[in-house]
Amino acid sequence: YIGEHRWNVWLGLFFLILTGGTALLFPMMLGNLIKTIEQKDFSKINDIGIYLIIVLSLQSVFSYFRIYLFVNYTENTLAKLRQAVYSHLIKLPMSYFVQQRVGDLNSRMSADISQIQDTLTTTIAEFLRQFMLVIGGVILLLYISPKLTLMMLAIVPVVAVAAVVFGRFIRKTSKEVQERIAESNTVIEETLQGIANVKAFANEFFENARYRKSTEEIVKNAIKGGKYRGGFASFIIFCLFGSIVAVIWYGVFLASQNQLLIGDLISFILYSAFVGASFGGIAELYAQIQKAIGSVERVFEILDEQPEALDIVSEQTNIVRVEGNVRFENVAFTYPSRKEIQVLKNITLTAKKGETVAVVGPSGSGKSTLISLLLRFYDPEKGILYIDDKDAKSYSLTALRNNMAIVPQDVLLFGGTIRENIAYGKPNATIAEIAEAARKANAVEFIDTFPEKFETIVGERGIKLSGGQRQRIAIARAVLKDPSILILDEATSSLDSESERVVQEALDKLMVGRTSFVIAHRLSTIRKADKIVVIDKGAVREVGTHEELMLLDNGMYRSLSNLQMQLA
Repeated sequence: YIGEHRWNVWLGLFFLILTGGTALLFPMMLGNLIKTIEQKDFSKINDIGIYLIIVLSLQSVFSYFRIYLFVNYTENTLAKLRQAVYSHLIKLPMSYFVQQRVGDLNSRMSADISQIQDTLTTTIAEFLRQFMLVIGGVILLLYISPKLTLMMLAIVPVVAVAAVVFGRFIRKTSKEVQERIAESNTVIEETLQGIANVKAFANEFFENARYRKSTEEIVKNAIKGGKYRGGFASFIIFCLFGSIVAVIWYGVFLASQNQLLIGDLISFILYSAFVGASFGGIAELYAQIQKAIGSVERVFEILDEQPEALDIVSEQTNIVRVEGNVRFENVAFTYPSRKEIQVLKNITLTAKKGETVAVVGPSGSGKSTLISLLLRFYDPEKGILYIDDKDAKSYSLTALRNNMAIVPQDVLLFGGTIRENIAYGKPNATIAEIAEAARKANAVEFIDTFPEKFETIVGERGIKLSGGQRQRIAIARAVLKDPSILILDEATSSLDSESERVVQEALDKLMVGRTSFVIAHRLSTIRKADKIVVIDKGAVREVGTHEELMLLDNGMYRSLSNLQMQLA
C-alpha cells in the first residue's frame, strides 16, 4: 500500500539517520569541551561552542523533515489501506456478514487502523532512531573505553531474552483488548440503532449494565497488559540504569588511576545515558509495536476473506440486459452457519418474462431464502438457477444484480438527501430522471411539501420520513434502475391502509412489463398475480392463480386466505 510514496520512506529514513548521527555527536563534543579545561587549551572553547550550535540547528532541521516525511507516508498509505479494506469488505459474500457483528467490523476499520496509524507515524521511526542510538553509542563507548563498555554490555543478553518473553504476552493481551473494544462498540451500535425498542421496554438499565460489563472486560485486559508492559519497562530501567551507576563508579576509579581523562569520562557517561535511555524507550516502543501487530492481524483477517467476483467500476455502462425468464430447477439449500437445517428442498419454480409470481407461506418456510438465491447472495448446494435458460453462475454477479431491484419491507435510506437516495438506483441519473422516477412512485406529492424539495435531508436511516414515504423513495429508486426482474419483499406489510393504497398503486405501475417476485403475508395484495406459489417447510406445496388455489379442498392457500378474512 506504500506505492508511489515509497520515496517518502527512504527519504525519511535518510533524515532519521542524520538525526541519530547529529545526536551522537553531542556527547563527544561536550567531552571535548571539558577537555579544553583539563588540558588548559582555552583557544578551542568558542569553536566547539559554535560547532555545537550548528549541530543542534542541523538536528532540528533533520527532525522536522523526518517527522513530515513519515507522516506523509503514513497518512497516504493508511488512506489506501482503509480504501482497500472497505472495498474488500463490501465485496464479501452475505455468508460472511451473517457471522460477524457490525460493531466488531466497525472497530477494525476505526480503532485498529488508528492503532496502526500511531505506530507508523511515530513509533517505528522512534524505535529505529533509538536502536541507532544504541548501536552508535555502543561503538563510541568501545572507542572511549573498552573496559567500561564490556562491563555495561554484560546486561544486554538478559534484556534481550526478557524482551522476547514479555513481547509475546503484550501482543496477546493487546489483541484481547482490541477484541473487547470491538464488542463494546457493538453494544453501542445495537443500542443506538434500536433506541426506540430500548426505551419502549424501559431497558436503559439493562443496556447500561451490558455496556458496563463490556467496558469492565476492557479494563481487566488492559490492566493485565499494563502489568506486563510496566514489569518489562521496570526490569529494563533497573538493569540498565543500575549498570550505568556501576559503570560511572568504575569510570571514576579509572580516572583516579589516570587511566581515563575526565572529558572522556563525561562523554562516556553521556553516551551511557543515551544508550540506557534508548534501551528504556525501546522497551515501551517494542510493546507499542506488538500492540500494532495485533491490530494488523485483525485488519488483515478481513483482507484474507475470499470476496465475491464483482466487476467494480465507477459507472455501470453497457449493462447486459436479461429478458427476465427465471427457473429454479430442483434447488436445495442449507445455510453455511446452520448446516443441520435444510431450508429449501428440491424447489422447482418457473417465472416467464413479465409474469408476477407471488410467494406465500408461513414464517420460516424459506420465502426470503428463495429471494437470496435469486440475488445470488448464496448459490444452491443442489440444483440450478436459470436466468433466460442460462445457468445464473454464467453471468457475472454485477451484471446479474444490475438487472434486479428490490423493494424491501424495512427500507434503509442513507443519511443524505431525497435526491441522493433515489439516485442510488442509478448514480449518474439526471435530476429530470430522478423527478420522473419520483412521479411514477407517487412520491412527488409529499416531496413537494418540503421546503427543500429533493434536497431535503432524510436523517439517519430515513428517520425524518414516515414508513410510507420511505417505501415510495425505495420504489422510485427501483423505477430509476429500470430492472428486468423486480423483487417485492413484504413491501406493504407494515403500512397503514392509506399508505398501503398509495404504495400499492406505485408498485402496480412498477411491475408492468417486468418479471416480479412478490413475497406477501397479506394475501389480498397478490390476488392479481399470474402465479401464486405456496411454500411450506422449504418445499413447494401448491402452485396456481388465486382462483385455482381457492378451489382446492383443504388447500394451504385457501386456509390462509379464509383465516385472514375471518381476522379482518
